[in-house]
Amino acid sequence: MGVWYATRESVMRALDSKLTARNAGQIDRALESASRDVESLCHRVFYPEIDTRYFDWPDSQYGTPWRLWLDDSELVSLTSLSSGGVAIDLADVLLEPNRSGPPYNRIELNTGTSAAFGGGSTHQRDVTATGLWAGCALTETTIGALTAAVATTTATSLTVNAAASAELGIGSVLRVDSERMLVTGRTMTDAGQNVGGSGLTAQQNSVTLAVSDGTAFAVDEILLVESERMLIVDIAGNNLTVIRAWDGSVLAAHTAGTDIYAARTLTVRRSALGTTAATHVDASQVVRWDPPGLVKDLVIAEAMNRVTNEQAGYARTRRATGGLSSGNQTLAARDLPALREQVYDAHARKGRTRGV
Repeated sequence: MGVWYATRESVMRALDSKLTARNAGQIDRALESASRDVESLCHRVFYPEIDTRYFDWPDSQYGTPWRLWLDDSELVSLTSLSSGGVAIDLADVLLEPNRSGPPYNRIELNTGTSAAFGGGSTHQRDVTATGLWAGCALTETTIGALTAAVATTTATSLTVNAAASAELGIGSVLRVDSERMLVTGRTMTDAGQNVGGSGLTAQQNSVTLAVSDGTAFAVDEILLVESERMLIVDIAGNNLTVIRAWDGSVLAAHTAGTDIYAARTLTVRRSALGTTAATHVDASQVVRWDPPGLVKDLVIAEAMNRVTNEQAGYARTRRATGGLSSGNQTLAARDLPALREQVYDAHARKGRTRGV
């Protein structure tokens, strides 16, 4: 599993899909393919990665000797820079373009200083740069917190609060302290509360789930009561409004006092994207990385397209609509090719047209 730009849950919501082992795997495959396709379309990756990268001395490119083009290694922030094994003071470094970056596509040395590239035994891999690399500005959102400490660097499970559970899905990139992790699975945890009131009947319109403390839950959180899953769509005081029989589960009656479980245990891949595994104390903030909105939209659309094409044996047809009515124009604007073009225009790396 690589880094995805959308979650399994976001595709299932868009498809109004019922969760089964079969289509969960199908959507995961589609997300992997769609994410790599968007990278190919835009000639860049978007996820943040801490890394040390090596570049040839720029004069060997017949370019300006104080300017290093990064090409597809776009930079968000620089930690260290050296040339020929000699460290360069970051105060002498200019990251460009300074008006629109990050990401930055080149490193320049201030010509008013003595800093210089070169001086090693060969121009090959003369320049070493360590930093945070990504094809877009770093956008992160604090969404919740841990509800238990992560006591070892090898643990692969995190327990999070309701707010984080509602905002994360399989495929999310999260950060706790300085460590990034990829969410690869999620399981149910006892929420510590029970079905209240008179319980729930086996009817679709029985949608009010009474609890003892509504503040311990969040909208969009998935609950499990016995074998029935439910999605919280609203909270009023200590009453949760839910969609019953969620994720393909079976509608059933539930008596007062039945335990409520929530999807708050995450299976994660530790020390992801160049970070180092560490221990984390209880109540540490959980921060989610957010890809660009258009990129996320296209990955969801491409994944949906693959899934529905597979279901139709790649034999889908579309009814032609004649004329150029406003309705047809609106439909055309929502087409997948139009969305691809939007993403390309907004985020693709274009060829340089000026001299270096």
